[in-house]
Amino acid sequence: MVWESLRRRLIRFDRKLSITKRQQFVMVTILLTFGLVLTQLVGEDARYPMAFGLSFFAYLFSAFALRDDLKSIEWLSLLTLPTLFTTAVALFYFLLPSRWLTRVPVVGLYAVGMYALLLTENIYNMAVDRTIALLRAAHSVGFLLTIVTYFLLVQTIFAFRFPFFLNVLLVGIFSFLLVFQSLWAVVLENPVSRRVWHITLAISVVLAEIAYMFSFWPIQSTLAVLFLTTSFYAAVGMAQQYLVERLYKKTVIEFFFLTVIVFIIVLFATRWRGNF
Repeated sequence: MVWESLRRRLIRFDRKLSITKRQQFVMVTILLTFGLVLTQLVGEDARYPMAFGLSFFAYLFSAFALRDDLKSIEWLSLLTLPTLFTTAVALFYFLLPSRWLTRVPVVGLYAVGMYALLLTENIYNMAVDRTIALLRAAHSVGFLLTIVTYFLLVQTIFAFRFPFFLNVLLVGIFSFLLVFQSLWAVVLENPVSRRVWHITLAISVVLAEIAYMFSFWPIQSTLAVLFLTTSFYAAVGMAQQYLVERLYKKTVIEFFFLTVIVFIIVLFATRWRGNF
């Protein structure tokens, strides 16, 4: 297979290196952060191709940094979040005011987030075959950065005011990828069970339907994105607890009330007599 051949080449290359894994994570983070800054130094026509090119390199560099024991489904489950996190920040970067005073902090936060992601995915990579003490902390960091990534991606989608069918398609695709990697992270199974795939598909369809609804809802896009992100958080959070058999009535009530509160805010903020 292509992935297996690539993995063998990475292993052979690894034998020639004399730097530690943490040093490699730092190098990858610096290179990607430098690439993010470069997207602001080119013409507007080249910015979006550069953003997607940076995402492609984020996938490659993450694969290089996590090459130990990287196999089969892990090429998707481990590398999705670093790639989409880069995509989300790079695209959201263009929506910020054209001042370095506002963009420099974003660059700094991206660097910190990317390094944390590489550490998190490395823990997942090792925990597939053995028990890792830091796994619970990795789950918390990974889920937090997943929420941030989802919010930035959906915010970017709605900011472009695409036709409803593009909103549904893009939200559905990004939801599927981020939901899958979030659920896989709590079970760390290979091959992936049908249960994980089915739950991932169900949640993604619901989120796509919510995106369809808000494509016509007379409300500011930020509030629509907030509700979508809250729905993502609640649905994935409950699914994770279900997969590890810790989904209790109290947990469901907490997620449900959080979603209801945000929805009530959306209702009050809706401009029923005007267009947004």
